[in-house]
Amino acid sequence: MAQKETVTAKWLDKMAFEAEANGHKIILDAESEVGGENRGPRPKPFMLAALGGCTAMDIISILMKMRVEVDKFNVYVEGDLTEEHPKQFYKMHVVYEFTGKNLPFDKLKKAVDLSENRYCGVSAVYKKVMELTSELKIIES
Repeated sequence: MAQKETVTAKWLDKMAFEAEANGHKIILDAESEVGGENRGPRPKPFMLAALGGCTAMDIISILMKMRVEVDKFNVYVEGDLTEEHPKQFYKMHVVYEFTGKNLPFDKLKKAVDLSENRYCGVSAVYKKVMELTSELKIIES
């Protein structure tokens, strides 16, 4: 039987909703120009966060198995939206930023490739509907 995930979004008032996932809650809201009070982020940026978090967790897990130690690791995800409604992402770009001493580029690249092409379920879905690009940056510490 397939695994199922469920997220609830309960209306609070005006444009605010309380979303709950895995027992964690977050307020989603709109800006005042459209009736919200800016009490929380908008929903679409969470699509970027989902991709960033999914691939980042994969990569750290893979690097730990490879015994590659990084001092810092950040993932930045940029999304380009269409001009017309419904405004939707048509492209996302992921920047993987690794910081450390003498980091093995080949292993970093392999970890990224494994995440992007084998393990990250968010990436797999997004690739079906939009262009996904990425780059690696290494900062020597």
